[in-house]
Amino acid sequence: MITRSAKSSGKAVARELRSLQALAASLGVHTRYTDGLRRRVTVAPETLVRVCAALGAAVARPSDATGALRDRGSSPKAGVLPPVVVAWDGVLPSLEISAAQARSAELRLEDGTTISLKRSDHSKRRDPLPWGYHRLTIEARGRVESCTVIAAPVRAWRREASPRSWGVGAQLAACRSKRSRSVGDIRDLESLCSWVRSSGGDVVTVLPLLPTFNSEPAEPSPYSPVSRLFWSELVLDLGDAHRPTPGPRTLDVTKADAEVRAALAKQSLPESASLDADLIRYARFRGAQLKLGRNWRAWPASARSGSFEPGQVDQNEERFHLVAQTMARSQLRDVRQRLERGGMRLGLDLAVGVHPDGYDPWSRQALFGDGMSVGAPPDYGFPSGQDWGFSPVLPDASRAEGHRYIASSIAHQAELAGVLRIDHIMAWTRLYWIPHGFGLHEGTYVSYPAEELFAVLTLESHRHRCEIVGENLGTVPREIDKALPRHGIRGMYLAEFAAGNPRKISAPPATAVAMIGTHDTPTFAGWLAGSDIDDRVEHKLLAASAAPHARKERAAATRALAKRLHCNDAKQERFLALLLDWLGQSDSSLVIPWLEDLWLEDRGVNLPGTRSSERLNWQRPMRRLLDDIKTDPDIERFVQRLNRARHGKRTALKHS
Repeated sequence: MITRSAKSSGKAVARELRSLQALAASLGVHTRYTDGLRRRVTVAPETLVRVCAALGAAVARPSDATGALRDRGSSPKAGVLPPVVVAWDGVLPSLEISAAQARSAELRLEDGTTISLKRSDHSKRRDPLPWGYHRLTIEARGRVESCTVIAAPVRAWRREASPRSWGVGAQLAACRSKRSRSVGDIRDLESLCSWVRSSGGDVVTVLPLLPTFNSEPAEPSPYSPVSRLFWSELVLDLGDAHRPTPGPRTLDVTKADAEVRAALAKQSLPESASLDADLIRYARFRGAQLKLGRNWRAWPASARSGSFEPGQVDQNEERFHLVAQTMARSQLRDVRQRLERGGMRLGLDLAVGVHPDGYDPWSRQALFGDGMSVGAPPDYGFPSGQDWGFSPVLPDASRAEGHRYIASSIAHQAELAGVLRIDHIMAWTRLYWIPHGFGLHEGTYVSYPAEELFAVLTLESHRHRCEIVGENLGTVPREIDKALPRHGIRGMYLAEFAAGNPRKISAPPATAVAMIGTHDTPTFAGWLAGSDIDDRVEHKLLAASAAPHARKERAAATRALAKRLHCNDAKQERFLALLLDWLGQSDSSLVIPWLEDLWLEDRGVNLPGTRSSERLNWQRPMRRLLDDIKTDPDIERFVQRLNRARHGKRTALKHS
């Protein structure tokens, strides 16, 4: 028999849960979602409590939710203005501000110009605003309120003539030549670009060129940078101080870092160097890490807040980063100008996050969620889920600052890139948060202000004449599928993924960049052989019992793709040639094979879900030197085949 007290207790628990779910919903925290295995997940109360607390709610247990929800509902409203307003194509939307609410309104444009709005014009301005980040201020309800107005074009920038072009993708550090030191540098990058241009292509895409932690323990992943606002010192052209290094077995970033430091030891800052406040603070932070340790959360309180005492900053380290960043900015700016003059573009990648010990989380502590890590729920590729190891940006904190940090991160890359790929563009709508100490399947999604973030993206795209590509692979929300074409942003097509549906392998559409695979997938030869399945079993990303089924699915996918291409030859070379034909003749405006696929490299550059200490992720130099690539007749035949498919007469192959 259930007692009355038990029933009462059960009802109380149910009320607490409803309050907690209501609190979560008010903060944009998902209480239910569908994971990558198509399972409907109801988020556990413990997860909701931790995520809501990270977003600023006063909750430590489910029973606190009722009070926190009451406080949130009774607290004074922020005002009649939202934190951010988007003026698409410069048209200020209706703000629903009555004359009784606002006595005066003033719009301060980015260039300093001030526009006084009439009382009857508070809610809507008819004349288009110039593009930029403006500030709207009103006097309302006896107080002054303001918000950021992002006046942005609806569609991202595109070249006036968008031919059906092609290029290659690579990891710059791995692109070595006979003249190279431990890793590939800017001169190697230009050499690769020159070869692609002479072969008929017009773009080389590389993995992020952002700074990483290079001292022991090294963190070589370009997707775990120290900052999204600065450049890697390892890419520098050292000029007269350059010393070639015999071909390494691994890409040792610690050794490469030592080479740069030796070359810059006596280098002084140019008198004309522009040292902005953020650069000075970045260099000081790196100098402090050498003295106080990499984990800035363990620093003394004053240093954590940016106030350093004598002896807490290594001055030589500070000077090194000032010099290195000044040189990198200058050299990379010159690279873009030279490439543009030659009709060539550089493609870059905006990493979705930053190393938790990095500069950005330290310098903007109120902007990042403490005690949280970003990743992905379980899916077919990663049945256990993924933890990408970085802290999320807090949506409301980003809105409060007018998304300045995100805008600066995009602008930093777009200033150099002719094409910018947004890693995991689904983050523009939602991110999967995992509380520290919880299982990978025990997180939940948090919503982000997609319209505002797309406005930042399209604005920076036009300012820097940079085309945008969104990495829309995996579980993609409907909002992203609608937003990309609306904003003139290309998605991505992977032949390896398309073959995962053997019954109907679709051709690359005009709205997507066509690729065979990416740095996170197996190479084409590895995909055909299924070597990545063995890798996943070895590193416990796939149960050994599930491997036979995975190999069966892979065999079906490769057979289906071969049939689609009319490939009756068992040789991988023939298969690759026909695949390049098919991609090249597609409607896609841009085709980018991974460079190493052109000689059928069998081992991928990265296996997601593993650490660099467990597998040589990001640390394998290319098997071919750039000098050999340029003269290899087999590689030349593949490249010319793709070039003819792009620019020659199109056949009926893609319609078969």
